[in-house]
Amino acid sequence: MKLMKTEESVGQVLCHDITQIIKGVTKDAVFRKGHLIREEDIPVLLSVGKDHVYIWENNENMLHENDAAEILRDMCQGTNMHPTEPKEGKIELIADIDGLLMVDVERLRQVNALGEMMIATRPAGFCVKKGDKLAGTRIIPLVIEKAKMEHAKAVAGDKPLLQLYPLKPKKYGVITTGNEVYHGRIQDMFTPEIIRKMEEFGCEMVSHVILDDDHEKITAAIRKMLDDGCEMVICTGGMSVDPDDKTPLAIKNAGVDIVSYGAPVLPGAMFLAGYSKDKRPVCGLPGCVMYAKRTIFDLALPRFLADVPVTKEWLAGLGVGGLCLNCEVCHFPNCSFGKGI
Repeated sequence: MKLMKTEESVGQVLCHDITQIIKGVTKDAVFRKGHLIREEDIPVLLSVGKDHVYIWENNENMLHENDAAEILRDMCQGTNMHPTEPKEGKIELIADIDGLLMVDVERLRQVNALGEMMIATRPAGFCVKKGDKLAGTRIIPLVIEKAKMEHAKAVAGDKPLLQLYPLKPKKYGVITTGNEVYHGRIQDMFTPEIIRKMEEFGCEMVSHVILDDDHEKITAAIRKMLDDGCEMVICTGGMSVDPDDKTPLAIKNAGVDIVSYGAPVLPGAMFLAGYSKDKRPVCGLPGCVMYAKRTIFDLALPRFLADVPVTKEWLAGLGVGGLCLNCEVCHFPNCSFGKGI
């Protein structure tokens, strides 16, 4: 590109969008890249503060901001999303479905650390709606070396930095444990809360049993629900370290592969996540899920439903952002809860 005084640029081709900002009225491109500057355009350019403009000069070693943004978009775009048209050097990705957004955070950091380019996304690991904005890409200067963009492509690798996974409603079973509920000393207030949360995602409870603290009975119930085709099994109660709380032992004895018993999240420290041998989720929920507005279950459930593995590494990473502030008016997921670094 070549810098030129605006008054002398008639007949030249703009190599970037020119933005006009009128507070409370508009922020948009008044002229687009490729516009042939006319005499009547000069006052408009001057009115938006452009005493000088960049006009296009072909250089086979350089890329224009729109073309570079396309490369960044290619690095990011996974399934179930589409890009907007380049505008003022920026391209955005839009969700095609309701789903769980996942971002390869480490590779994203490596690309952004290269300088002269940026990719900004929504937080990873949270649900989005069809039509939601997922990410925006652009380079910082108006033009950039082709070699630098090739290097960025190599750093990003072959897999998209973003993926949008559909949520798959599951048929699930609930095992309510505890002598106090089994013998009718208190009412089961836990199962209605589970049903409410699962219904938000279209899930259906197809089996429910109430058992005492006999771990062998709980183990047998887990196995039966899995044998009967439940796509997910949820155990409530009996998750603390008290001697009568045997639910973790029962889950283990059912042949479930335990990912973790415990999570650096409050509320939800006594959460147990595991999978059957054929990868169906089996989890143990601590009592906080019954009464707290948002807990570890709200962070893990979308992953279970999207078939995105709940891993020990992911759970460990929740320590930063894993403290719910229990706000009087809950704004989850538009808050810090579950959002790490």
